[in-house]
Amino acid sequence: MKTSIATVSISGNLPEKLEAIAAAGFDGIEIFEQDFIAHDGNPRDVGVMIRSMGLDITLFQPFRDFEGLPDPLRGKAFDRAESKFDLMQELGTDLVLVCSSCHPNALGGIDRAAADFHELGERAAKRGLRVGFEALAWGSHVNDHRDAWEIVRRADHDNVGLILDSFHTLARKIDPETIRRIPGDKIFFVQLADAPQIEMDLLYWSRHFRNMPGEGDLAVTDFMRAVVATGYSGPISLEIFNDQFRGDSPRTIAEDGYRSLVALIDDVKRDEPGVKLDLAAMPKRAVVDGVSFVEFATKGDEATALETILETMGFSRTGQHISKQLTLWTQGDIRIVVNRETTGYASSAYTMHGTTVCDVGLNVGDAAKTVSRAEALGANPFSQPIGPGELDIPAIRGLSGSVLHFIDDASGLADVWSIEFEGDESQQTGAGLQRIDHLAQTMSYDEMLSWSLFYTTLFEMKKSPMVDVVDPDGLVRSQALETSDGAFRITLNGAETHRTMAGNFLADSFGASVQHIALATDDIFATSDALAERSFKPLPMSDNYYADLTARFDLAPELLSRLKAGNILYDEDAHGAFFQFYSRPYAGGMFFEIVQRKDGYAGYGAPNAPFRIAAQKRLMRPKGMPRI
Repeated sequence: MKTSIATVSISGNLPEKLEAIAAAGFDGIEIFEQDFIAHDGNPRDVGVMIRSMGLDITLFQPFRDFEGLPDPLRGKAFDRAESKFDLMQELGTDLVLVCSSCHPNALGGIDRAAADFHELGERAAKRGLRVGFEALAWGSHVNDHRDAWEIVRRADHDNVGLILDSFHTLARKIDPETIRRIPGDKIFFVQLADAPQIEMDLLYWSRHFRNMPGEGDLAVTDFMRAVVATGYSGPISLEIFNDQFRGDSPRTIAEDGYRSLVALIDDVKRDEPGVKLDLAAMPKRAVVDGVSFVEFATKGDEATALETILETMGFSRTGQHISKQLTLWTQGDIRIVVNRETTGYASSAYTMHGTTVCDVGLNVGDAAKTVSRAEALGANPFSQPIGPGELDIPAIRGLSGSVLHFIDDASGLADVWSIEFEGDESQQTGAGLQRIDHLAQTMSYDEMLSWSLFYTTLFEMKKSPMVDVVDPDGLVRSQALETSDGAFRITLNGAETHRTMAGNFLADSFGASVQHIALATDDIFATSDALAERSFKPLPMSDNYYADLTARFDLAPELLSRLKAGNILYDEDAHGAFFQFYSRPYAGGMFFEIVQRKDGYAGYGAPNAPFRIAAQKRLMRPKGMPRI
């Protein structure tokens, strides 16, 4: 099964699009007529250029407003078709997409449309070409793939077949199971697109909000399962109209597209075991059983300041690396590594970002298989020289160049702390912090879909609905990804302006990702008291916040008093309660969060975010003052 993508899906001129598509690993392209017209090469040269990059032209499109026209418009439609056929032959492709008519003069009637397609099939056959018919969701008379199939069936021509598009089917809430009744050999082409679930005009939704399979809310996997069940074995192609993608890096969008297709095909193979798909075998999504460690790259006074914060939060210095300037700090099941190396990846990360989270280690069932799946999805492996006595821990690069290491018990990688570090973890005392509740990753808003796709195709994770976080200087979009048991949670926070705290952090750190780490306790008040004894300085909250709590929730006066005394924030959902307080910002806007979940609370305290951000901004350098 060949992978393909429409040239309209990514930005750039035609050569730039082709280079990105080829580099991402696609087998072919749908060439959009607009991209060809805007290019200054002739059709034959364009075809040669495409094939020289190892790509096939899987489809030429679109041919609009063909079927059901009265004379003389009908005759002119066939003349237009002959002109397209000339162009296709010059390009070197044999399949054209004909989308259902939106012409104001088009006439309805399945038999009339079938007769038009039979004649078009006759003309195509004389040239060795094929015609595919697609039902546009907004077509005047044909807007359902079932009607399009009936027209193709009645046309009864070997050179006329059906083209299916997941968006057009799923946007109209048509059951994809109806596809299973269509003979696979009469499906000539399949296009895929996902989209967020939005109630709006279908044409506008399609033209501006499509995204990669797995990035939206449509049942694209169910659609594709139905397609392969027919016996279809032709190309699967992405046709994505998205304003954001049109302005993004061609390479990034092409890589995301390829990752989405590979993950989708793998899902279909697992859900439809009876079908044959020629995708190389790959491990299933990894189950993450928590965060093994978080590693900071830092140096000098910034390193000292970070370790001081860790001490005030009850962390103990329990290990020193046998050969590198790495210090291990632990509490409960939490491990934080402070890396002061002057060479290697961490040193480069510090040079680029300042003090930053440069590495995250995740506990998985099989580290090697996790990396294998990541590589199959287009991720780059990461390695650096291994010193004497050190373990070779599998790792990959994240989208921003950050690093993810994978640790498992079966291969002995979990013993890295006793093998590579000298010290005694049992000596820790602590302040009640037990585990990492979640990591909060900051990025530009344009990167959010890419990061979401990266995590959800590699790991077994579910997405929560996106929420708006109000900063005094703008909006930040936030989406949580988490495993079913909550062992691994990460929030993606997308900044659209540098004026927000998140955006300012990105600008200062040149794209650093993890901005804060949330640490879980089972008794937030005991932890708050223990941290106070260690001279921890919490983020101070305004009296107005606690006055508002009394209006929002029915809290006992004693509880409200304890919250206020500890600068602890509070939230509730349908399941339970949530408590949280924060460190003060450090290193250009990074911070720690202390949380307690009660009775199954499932959120992240989003209603408190505007007040937390305002409090943080009061402690940071004034607007417009450059970082020294």
